Amino acid sequence: MKFKVLSIAALCICAVCTSCKKEKEEAKIVELPQVKVVSVSTESVGESETYTATVESDVKNNISPNAPMRIRKILVDVGDRVAKGQVVAILDASNESQVGMQIQSQQAAIAGQEASYQAQVASVRSTEAQVAQAKIEANRMDQLYKAGGISKSDNEAVQLQLKTQQRALEAQREQLKAQRAAIAAQQAQLKGLHTQSASMAENNKLISPISGYVTARNYDAGDMTGGQPVVTIEQTNPVKLLLNVSEIYYSKVKKGMPVSIRLDAYEERGFGGKVTIVYPSIDQATHTFPVEVTIDNPEQLVRPGMFARAEINFAYNNSVVIPDEALVKQMGAGDRYVYVLDPATNTVKYQKVELGRHVGDKYEIKSGISPKDKIVVAGQSRLADGKKVQVVK
Repeated sequence: MKFKVLSIAALCICAVCTSCKKEKEEAKIVELPQVKVVSVSTESVGESETYTATVESDVKNNISPNAPMRIRKILVDVGDRVAKGQVVAILDASNESQVGMQIQSQQAAIAGQEASYQAQVASVRSTEAQVAQAKIEANRMDQLYKAGGISKSDNEAVQLQLKTQQRALEAQREQLKAQRAAIAAQQAQLKGLHTQSASMAENNKLISPISGYVTARNYDAGDMTGGQPVVTIEQTNPVKLLLNVSEIYYSKVKKGMPVSIRLDAYEERGFGGKVTIVYPSIDQATHTFPVEVTIDNPEQLVRPGMFARAEINFAYNNSVVIPDEALVKQMGAGDRYVYVLDPATNTVKYQKVELGRHVGDKYEIKSGISPKDKIVVAGQSRLADGKKVQVVK
């Protein structure tokens, strides 16, 4: 009976021990960190750089007279849109008034000369008639003399009188010709005064050579122009950016390349531009070269002075990429790591990686892992290098 009791007790103890061992083993399995993993993939990633710049107008005109002059009237103000050829200011016309008085005086003088000339023409015609009559009389007297009707002295007197009248007529004609030449000279002078007046009138107007917006006005009516332009006009379609690009990209930047542009003024909207000028020299101090980017601006949304970020994509590379959530940052340092799974042992390795570009919700990886690897994307908080894990879906 005693033996029976001992056997039962022993069996109970064995059962309890077996149960405890099984529970410990099950607890050990449950304690393995659960992780989710993904396979590393490759994607086409653009080799791009982002640059900051300030928007500039494509053309900027500072409009001033060629000499200091008093301003009569300014026809535009800051913010006004002007068209090419539009008058923006009128200057003092005092010199133009003096020329106008000279024109009036010259016109009066020419009118007097014309009246005198017409009177002289009438006098010449009268003399011509007298000479014609005298010539008839001289011919008649010469016939009488030949017939013996008059004396030689009487005939010579008539012939002499005819010659005198003819010389007087020639003198009048020469005088008339000189008077005509004097009038022509005065008319040429008058024409010159008219040209001068028109030129002065044109010079008294300041005209915009471009279409654009007035961005500065430095004077008011009555002011004397000085060192500053009267107005500044900027053409805002298109506009441009000037970027300083590293010399390592010199062979990759081409005229016509597309450029993606973001403006602080329009956070939710992107703008497109293109490379229009690649400067041919490298700055020795900064090892950069200027690149001009033009932005079409038909809606006039982009204005000079706005802050812009311009991204240029130089090339595309087939690169290793991983999700953002796979990255682990080492405390106290800027290094980035991932946990790489060893499928044979279900253990993880703490692997340092070199980051490239951030593309959407993924990072380009330049070194540290390869496309064949599997990496942990969830459950990293309980992991350590070499730790065994349980992979879950």
